[in-house]
Amino acid sequence: MLYVVSACLAGVSCRFDGGHTPREQVIELVRQGLALPVCPEQLGGLPTPRPPCEIREGQVVTIDGEDVTEAFERGVVEGVRLAVMAGCTEAILKARSPSCGCGHIYDGTFSGRLVPGDGVFAKALRAAGISVRPDDSL
Repeated sequence: MLYVVSACLAGVSCRFDGGHTPREQVIELVRQGLALPVCPEQLGGLPTPRPPCEIREGQVVTIDGEDVTEAFERGVVEGVRLAVMAGCTEAILKARSPSCGCGHIYDGTFSGRLVPGDGVFAKALRAAGISVRPDDSL
């Protein structure tokens, strides 16, 4: 089995705040050649660091109200293309992220409230037949 993983979980400093959230299990999968690290936000051309983003009414917006949906969608297309090309069958993604969140994401008010749903990358991976799970399930 080959995994596509959120690059921040593999220790890549690509989070919105310029940091990372390394998970030893994910790093080990990458070391073994069993995981492909991907940051769809960077693939879409967004800078690091960048303003926090959340999904509001189907659009991805920054905390300042800027609509960055197009950049997110561009990164999703490239991320899914890489995952499919590499033969990935499962994803381990950063929980609650507007890109990678699976099962629960922030509600779009930047208040820390969670709602049921998937980030745009997680949703697209599911549509491509790749099963997804959040890193907090490890």
